[in-house]
Amino acid sequence: MEAVGMFAAGQGSTEVAKELRVSVRSVQRWRRAWRETGEDAVRSRGPASRPKLSEALFAVLEEELAKGPVAHGRPDQRWTLGPV
Repeated sequence: MEAVGMFAAGQGSTEVAKELRVSVRSVQRWRRAWRETGEDAVRSRGPASRPKLSEALFAVLEEELAKGPVAHGRPDQRWTLGPV
């Protein structure tokens, strides 16, 4: 919806893309949909897929992350995406 405000303010696609850190092509698609159908066309519909973890597994993950990286064999207190 930020993009819609920028479109209404007359900002160009390149400027919107840079500000929102997305591709110019995405902004062009959003602008076209907005012009043709209105705000509902660009409103977020949530994630495209279901969460991969159940609520119970997510709770377990939170507990394990709270223990810290060293408790899981890491050499220091930094997490990286791979081990997580």
